[in-house]
Amino acid sequence: MDLVKTSDAKAVPKRIALIRREAPARLLEDREETWMTAPHLLIREVILFQACVIALAIVSLVFDAPLEGIADPSHTPNPAKAPWYFLGLQELLHYFPPIVAGILLPALAVIGIVVIPYFRINLEVVGFYERPWRRSLAFLTALVAVVSAILVAYHVWPVLVPTLVVFAAMSLPALPVCPEGVKKWLARVPLADWIMHWFVSVVVILTVIGTLFRGPGWSWVWPWAGGAH
Repeated sequence: MDLVKTSDAKAVPKRIALIRREAPARLLEDREETWMTAPHLLIREVILFQACVIALAIVSLVFDAPLEGIADPSHTPNPAKAPWYFLGLQELLHYFPPIVAGILLPALAVIGIVVIPYFRINLEVVGFYERPWRRSLAFLTALVAVVSAILVAYHVWPVLVPTLVVFAAMSLPALPVCPEGVKKWLARVPLADWIMHWFVSVVVILTVIGTLFRGPGWSWVWPWAGGAH
């Protein structure tokens, strides 16, 4: 039989596939993760958007907005808090130098948002432990150790705790003492999901602290003590 090297499947319908030993031919489990954005996701987003608008309209009719008095340029409230969506960033300013929390970290976040779509992520929903993971886990362990050392040096406990908790949960399947059921469940979680869980946890914790636990001079106060504003 003559072999013709071409990529035209119509001209040469019979094809030969060369399979390497490290890439065995196997069909991954069909998890039905691939759906068209429209109409499946679009309809759900429209329904959720309408439900949020209705809920906000009802709440605004029943409760008055907690607005304060007219701004006085000669009097700055203490503490001067940013809107809730910036309170996490303002909480970071309490720990890091302004150039780090105000410029470097937001710039890294913006660069990450711009760059991430150009990488092949979330295209194949494969769990972190469903592919060769030892080298990746070693790299992540070193990265978490460096980040943790920086957080400890600046006493950023609200970020250190979720970082270690998420990394501990992610590392459980690698431990021989991990129960088999938990190992199978955690092994199916992709790396992108672990990163998202860590990011959301950090943002929520920093925002809650900035909203409820900061009083005059950005000092720590308990909400039931009446010191937070």
